[in-house]
Amino acid sequence: MTSSDRSQAVDEKRSYEVRTYGCQMNVHDSERLSGLLEDAGYVRAPEGSDGDADVVVFNTCAVRENADNKLYGNLGRLAPMKTKRPGMQIAVGGCLAQKDRDTIVKKAPWVDVVFGTHNIGKLPVLLERARIQEEAQVEIAESLEAFPSTLPTRRESAYAAWVSISVGCNNTCTFCIVPALRGKEEDRRPGDILAEVEALVAEGVSEITLLGQNVNAYGSDLGDREAFSKLLRACGEIEGLERVRFTSPHPRDFTDDVIAAMAETPNVMPQLHMPMQSGSDPILKAMRRSYRQERFLGIIEKVRAAIPHAAISTDIIVGFPGETEEDFQQTMHAVREARFANAFTFQYSKRPGTPAADMDGQIPKEVVQERYMRLVALQEEISWEENKKQVGRTLEVMVAEGEGRKDGATHRLSGRAPDNRLVHFTKPDQEVRPGDVVTVDITYAAPHHLLAEGPTLMVRRTRAGDAWEKRNAAPAQPAGVMLGIPTLGVPAPLPAAVSGCAVPASS
Repeated sequence: MTSSDRSQAVDEKRSYEVRTYGCQMNVHDSERLSGLLEDAGYVRAPEGSDGDADVVVFNTCAVRENADNKLYGNLGRLAPMKTKRPGMQIAVGGCLAQKDRDTIVKKAPWVDVVFGTHNIGKLPVLLERARIQEEAQVEIAESLEAFPSTLPTRRESAYAAWVSISVGCNNTCTFCIVPALRGKEEDRRPGDILAEVEALVAEGVSEITLLGQNVNAYGSDLGDREAFSKLLRACGEIEGLERVRFTSPHPRDFTDDVIAAMAETPNVMPQLHMPMQSGSDPILKAMRRSYRQERFLGIIEKVRAAIPHAAISTDIIVGFPGETEEDFQQTMHAVREARFANAFTFQYSKRPGTPAADMDGQIPKEVVQERYMRLVALQEEISWEENKKQVGRTLEVMVAEGEGRKDGATHRLSGRAPDNRLVHFTKPDQEVRPGDVVTVDITYAAPHHLLAEGPTLMVRRTRAGDAWEKRNAAPAQPAGVMLGIPTLGVPAPLPAAVSGCAVPASS
């Protein structure tokens, strides 16, 4: 923020709340929005404020069909609260804001600020301008004004962090509106990325997730086809960085040098989330996905040959226009062959502005629902069988915060194995902090988690745990960003709606 911008910062400690919907990119952007607001003098509202803040920011998603209804429903609930609270402000940003622009203010005239995906850094200034001029400020940039990682941030975790390596997407998947809203791919320079990772590690972070709409296309903007594998290897040289993940790659760009880098870099975790979308070659062609079933399964075979214990997950769309029962059976076949640890499966959602929305052969909802249930049942069976193979293994688990909703009642703690499987384990006698690492024996498997019911074999206190302890020993801070998405770790791949750019988003 420039000095002139700072002069417009709020004079008093006004509270803010950020509500986030959608993909990991939005989650990361919300950390930046929180950092910008705090840099401008705002303070975070307590958890559970439910609109009882001076500024409420919606960071929206445009992927799912009900995204519009969800936003306007939430805005409607805030309207009477704003009437009762003079000075309260509401801002709407993200992909839906980029898409709808002036429509938001027309439908919800009590909104004060509308900003897009390319100019999140303007939020504090737009809020102040709206307050002074007493009218809505709508500002949508057509191209990126500042790479998100150059902005202030308020990270949600002391021990794990997102690191954005690119923004935008060069793909043209027919079901996806995101490239039109996020723009063409722009890559950060490797030195800037590694400098950010090193700074995070110096703060105590021990796990980072490299983030991009199409993360393994990294380098296309730099003219280096092996830039992503080089980046993974460079992360392996950073002392103190224990775990490296990335999300989400596109099969088109998943090359052998990336597989080799994953296998040969010790801190790159044996985990891969790679969207398949469909197992039918005709449907993949209609989706403009530039691979076919054989190519996709071939990548998985290579990954498992190089990394035998890799856990592989995916996204799948059911009921894309024109999908026949034979097409659906090809998807079922691919799922049986791939044996995903888990799959985020979704019924096709028509989005205005995408080519698929106008295609012939839209599938009746009851047919889509029936196929969807068959696919979910098959994947549930496979997930359970794959998890049962973990029983008897000794695993290092990074303790997480807020992963086990029943931990208090069961006297357990929870965390993530190297392959990102969720593990609940018996709480040891000694203190264990989020970010610390425990060694446990897996004794039981369910479809979506593992149990270690015996005693903890070892507790390793870490710098990440120290960072968590330091953060929580500080004067009480209001709780974190109110995310409108379910979480599977901090940060970890989230339950996904199909984005087409291979970054999962919530429904």
